[in-house]
Amino acid sequence: MPHCPTSTGRARIQRLRMSASSSSKLSLYGGIAANVAIAVSKFVAAYITGSSAMLSEGIHSLVDTGNGGLLLYGMSRSQRPADAQHPFGHGKELYFWALIVAVLIFAIGGGMSFYEGIKHLEHPEPLTDPLWNYIVLGVSVVFEGAAAGLAIRALLEKQAPGSSFWHTLRTSRDPAVFASVLENVAAVAGLVIALLGVYFGHLLNNPLFDGGASIIIGLLLMGVAVLLVARTKALLVGEGVSAETVQLLQEVARQTPGVTQVRPPLTMYLAPDDVMLALDVDFDDHLSATQVEAAVVAVQKAIRAKNPEFKRIFIEAKSLANRT
Repeated sequence: MPHCPTSTGRARIQRLRMSASSSSKLSLYGGIAANVAIAVSKFVAAYITGSSAMLSEGIHSLVDTGNGGLLLYGMSRSQRPADAQHPFGHGKELYFWALIVAVLIFAIGGGMSFYEGIKHLEHPEPLTDPLWNYIVLGVSVVFEGAAAGLAIRALLEKQAPGSSFWHTLRTSRDPAVFASVLENVAAVAGLVIALLGVYFGHLLNNPLFDGGASIIIGLLLMGVAVLLVARTKALLVGEGVSAETVQLLQEVARQTPGVTQVRPPLTMYLAPDDVMLALDVDFDDHLSATQVEAAVVAVQKAIRAKNPEFKRIFIEAKSLANRT
């Protein structure tokens, strides 16, 4: 017996959804803009200096640019309205494109960087003047840091009171946010690794440091890709809400007048801000069918007041079922 929210409730949910979506898109647009400029400068510097680490960083930025575009595409596709073939909407399409992004990071970003590093170790080339590398890396750190800041701010806007940053990142259900944070943080870390490789390579007159830095960057990207695959896989196969939220749902339902028993609810994320809830509730046997129906509506309203992301609530009312 699902209950449709009022027009005011729908408007509030839509405003929250648009605000979260705008924040996610802003971080993605910021990352794309930074990566386009940085990728071009890195490739130019790699061509001039012959740095393997700089070439790996250029590949990294190019992959990040494409990944940002894929996540934006996934967001657009996921916001299409429900239809006959997709009665619960297209929200999970965002999770699919996030999985594709993770595969690209692993195969293209990590794989090519690792390959370039191995190739450079087997056939080391003397490095030329490192000035261009230092200039490009310095500018890149500034732009990548700004992009990472936008992504982190978008994540913090969804942080629950009392929750740590790492817990929020680990439990976020929005790939446009947690993928952007991981990518940009990895980009900053990769720049530092590339800078160290170039610096020690020239300091010690040993080009193997440059190739080694490229290998480390490749392993870093592969590690990030594995984290993204694990996170998006959980969402694709039907991850539910946290244990704390499950307990809160039961408490809210039990506090509704007329409710005698609430069994553990079933939940599943259909999108970052769209959760389906199936709740098995026993009502007081002395309630009439009309009173049970009113209690069902009261439970749904109480749940949505605390968790507006529950857009589809299905309640199995046992005493009502016994009367029909």
